[in-house]
Amino acid sequence: MFENPSLITRIAIGKATGFVIGLIAFICVPYFVPDAGWLIRWGFLLWYTTLGAIIGVFGVFTWHPILKLPMPWWIRAPFVGAWMNFVLTFFAFDTIKDMMVAMFGADGMLQSPFWITAEGAVVGVIIGYLATRFGGEGKETVDI
Repeated sequence: MFENPSLITRIAIGKATGFVIGLIAFICVPYFVPDAGWLIRWGFLLWYTTLGAIIGVFGVFTWHPILKLPMPWWIRAPFVGAWMNFVLTFFAFDTIKDMMVAMFGADGMLQSPFWITAEGAVVGVIIGYLATRFGGEGKETVDI
């Protein structure tokens, strides 16, 4: 699948993929929420770039260090993406709530800010797949 597994490649692929996803959000947010300011747009761009780097770094762990259970990329990446977006929701709850209401309406089914958690899982799967496909995974990514 990959010639030379590398942690640096994993991180670079993760950051690049996160940057592209963040750039899509940066460009599209004003179409969905015209009142959204520059800070939220830049926040999405930088957030998903950072999320990509974190998912890239976590590719070293293929086993849970405490529970001794296997953690393949398709479990690890969506969990990290969902968790990070769950935490983001706590820090920016009011802003995300206003955005979700603006996009889906006050009585809409998807008006809860915590839907961002599910979106983080989907983004995590995309980033995790690409980082694993092109950068490898496991201990061999850090072996010289």
